[in-house]
Amino acid sequence: MASELEMPKLSDTMEEGTILRWLKKEGDSVEIGDEIAEIETDKATMAMEVFDEGILTKIIIGEGEKAAVGTVIGILSDEDEESPASTPAAKPAAAPSEPAKEAAPAASTPAPAASTPAASPATAADGSRLRVSPLARKVAEQSDIDLSSVTGTGPGGRITKKDVEGATPGTAAASAAPTTPATPATPAPAKAAAASTPQAINPVASGEDQRIELSNLRKIIAERLLTSKLTIPHFYLHVEVDAAPLMTLRKQINEQAEQTTGNKYSINDFIVKALVNASVAVPQVNASYAGDHIIQYASVGISVAVAVDDGLVTPVVKNAETKSLLQISREIKDLAARSREMKLRPDEFDGGTITISNLGSYGIDSFDAIVNPPQAAILSVGNIVKKPVVVGDEIKPGLRLNLGLSCDHRVVDGAVGAQFLAEIKKLIESPALMLM
Repeated sequence: MASELEMPKLSDTMEEGTILRWLKKEGDSVEIGDEIAEIETDKATMAMEVFDEGILTKIIIGEGEKAAVGTVIGILSDEDEESPASTPAAKPAAAPSEPAKEAAPAASTPAPAASTPAASPATAADGSRLRVSPLARKVAEQSDIDLSSVTGTGPGGRITKKDVEGATPGTAAASAAPTTPATPATPAPAKAAAASTPQAINPVASGEDQRIELSNLRKIIAERLLTSKLTIPHFYLHVEVDAAPLMTLRKQINEQAEQTTGNKYSINDFIVKALVNASVAVPQVNASYAGDHIIQYASVGISVAVAVDDGLVTPVVKNAETKSLLQISREIKDLAARSREMKLRPDEFDGGTITISNLGSYGIDSFDAIVNPPQAAILSVGNIVKKPVVVGDEIKPGLRLNLGLSCDHRVVDGAVGAQFLAEIKKLIESPALMLM
């Protein structure tokens, strides 16, 4: 019996998805747990798994097209079930803000997937339509067997895979073409550029503007940042930190780690650990605004801002207050790597209570980040700079680090934010305290 494949809800905020790539084509066998398509959501690109088995008999939403959650994107049929003459009408695939796509072709002439050539219906010698299972049709094409010469043993004379395997190969279907030429199939309308295929860029010398369509990820970033700046009363705090003790300790730990764990600690690992400890020490910042009350979180979830090709994602180190520096370091490396490959699971974006954004590796000395709602604060980390500093009455070379804290003033008062930033400064300047 045919079953409908629907656009899944792959994240809590997902309303629509884009089919980046079909991993199966029409006629392919599918088993439970197989990955059938790559789908771009508002957070990442994720593989869609199937929870049934059979043959992918029809692709309704092609590569590069968008569909709302719940939209039928394909049809899965039993192995020896005849491909249905008509398929259920797909629910609207476009988001309300998008122009409607062209009407689908009539059900009697289903449109092929963009990447799959249309298969002409097999006909018997008298011109009647043969009843053929999708798998049998696929085997016949691969073995160059003329289906009109095969006798079906299935229900109602349907040709099955077993029938085709027992036939003699080598007789091309073209030799039994009907006397009346078939009407060429109308080409499917060109689709919008797929998110996985970059648009052709005209040379700069041409002076032509380029239109770049927003991906789902870029759209949600735009919406959330606009909401943050319009609805959250931001204020900003800055502090300069002596980074020399941290750099010394990091060097010592990495030398030892090479012989033990093999893990190489980054500067950011230590700053994340300082942020975790400060969130425990000053819990008023580890909170969010909820209309008529404030939620102060029992655990610390560190959202780590990671730059990807199409914007920014923030996977979460959950229950960070229970994890060692080694655990945090390894988890951040894993999350960052899979973020850039767009392979994160939906649950790995949930549970964040405070965010860290580090642009030091890009040569940025200091900046003010935008609060990541519904959180109440975000720590911005700049580059470690070698500069002259006053020590006592003398000027000496030093390593300085600029930290910024952006706060939601509905949750965090200036004095609380200052206390929080002072706690982070203390931990970075006395990094051994983080290891206690």
